[in-house]
Amino acid sequence: MILNFNELKEFLDSKVIEFNTPNFIDDDPISIPHKFSLKEDIEIAGFLAATIAWGNRKMIIKNANRMIDLMGNSPHDFVMNHKEHNLEQLEGFVHRTFNSIDFIYFIKALKNIYNNHGGLESVFQKYATENSLQPAIHNFKKIFFEINHPSRTTKHVSDPNKGSAAKKINMWLRWMIRNDGNGVDFGIWKNIPPSVLSCPLDVHSGNVARKLGLLTRKQNDAKALHELDTSLRELDNEDPVKYDFALFGLGVFEKF
Repeated sequence: MILNFNELKEFLDSKVIEFNTPNFIDDDPISIPHKFSLKEDIEIAGFLAATIAWGNRKMIIKNANRMIDLMGNSPHDFVMNHKEHNLEQLEGFVHRTFNSIDFIYFIKALKNIYNNHGGLESVFQKYATENSLQPAIHNFKKIFFEINHPSRTTKHVSDPNKGSAAKKINMWLRWMIRNDGNGVDFGIWKNIPPSVLSCPLDVHSGNVARKLGLLTRKQNDAKALHELDTSLRELDNEDPVKYDFALFGLGVFEKF
């Protein structure tokens, strides 16, 4: 599908309007943080839901809801005030390769971040650059695993410096930072501009981006993400990741 720049922008802008609506929420992992109103509950519930966001979407939502249930439906309170015996109730949880060993460590790591690093937003704010959050994701991973941890769990947090497109964390950051005015993305992190966000790059968004000429690289990796970012910033420098709705919607709902 060959469109000139203006046609492409018009086409994608129309798809953003079509998919970036509250109807999008129910069948997407973003429905999990939408259960909450407290900032810390939203960011923790969002982070956990995004972490297991691979595979069947219904199963992702079901298992993310189970994670929240196991935390007494108060994620921040559970993270900050759990005792060792409370962690036992997480045993047996599993979503694909993410299991209760990982889940228990995530609780401990989050507590460390809130106690010793000023919370999740402040970690990303500290390490964001003028045009990217990828260095911040790299530093976030280092901080996340600075306390004693099972080596198996490190694979559940991506590192762009090791070539990962970090799809799940980029998706979560979109939820936290971008305020779409339509009630889908939260925009609760006010100190980081949406202009530095990167599009969550997966099979669907990658395939659509290639068909539209936004991406030439074959792998969905950090280099492809940089290429896609560059293309999307040309379309809208202030809010480039709004096009995630267009690319994802075209790929998943329209089998574009």
